[in-house]
Amino acid sequence: MSRWPLWAILAPGEPARLEDRALGIVMPDWDEEDGGELPFEIIPGSGGYHAIVGTDPSYVGTEMQIAEKLSLECTEPVYSIERANDPWTVMSWRNGALEILDVGPESLAKSLGCPLPERECPEDSPARKPLRTVALAEGVREQEARRVLEEDAGEPLPPGYYRLEDSPRGLLIASGTGDIGYADMTVSERFPHATVYAVTASPNLEMFFVTVFRKGESVEKFAQPQPLISSRPTVNEIKGERSPERILTALGIPAEWFRNQ
Repeated sequence: MSRWPLWAILAPGEPARLEDRALGIVMPDWDEEDGGELPFEIIPGSGGYHAIVGTDPSYVGTEMQIAEKLSLECTEPVYSIERANDPWTVMSWRNGALEILDVGPESLAKSLGCPLPERECPEDSPARKPLRTVALAEGVREQEARRVLEEDAGEPLPPGYYRLEDSPRGLLIASGTGDIGYADMTVSERFPHATVYAVTASPNLEMFFVTVFRKGESVEKFAQPQPLISSRPTVNEIKGERSPERILTALGIPAEWFRNQ
């Protein structure tokens, strides 16, 4: 693998079966004869666990989908790791239920006998740059979103945890912690009339992805660079625009929000 893994799943089982199941969950129509490159790699471990790792930012999020399904098929926990954002997210999955863990990805992987691969690359490589997510929720206001996010969290939101700003185009959702977590999906689920545009990008917009949510489901995906294969419907424009800068302008999202560290 030539780039630093951005996401991973740590799961028990046979490596060949894990690959087949991951393919069946994420891209059931994939055909090896089509010549497409898989967006993940199986890294066999030294014990009962093995790693499924990926470097393609457009597939960040599929690790949860795979881990949830695999956890329904085994008695041991399955772990998902997302390292594209800061802070990194590590989850434990049991019978389809998730728990966020306060543990480092590398230490967890090593403890299970399947350390994550590391590759030396320049510090300014896109794979090393943190990706940030900012969302636009059309038809939602700040007070409404704050209420449902606090209900989902079960407690008042810590000061600065989310950056919620009403705009002429809708509600802008960012985070002072660097990652909005699942706020975009939560708002989409709780406000089924709303269309939510979740933009994930590197500071220089070299990597730029837009996921469109309706009723809590991802319905469209814009990606730059485009993935070789995708499990989701892809589009070539957002709001009639094709470049990252013009898409951000159309959504009313300031480009500098992705550069603030």
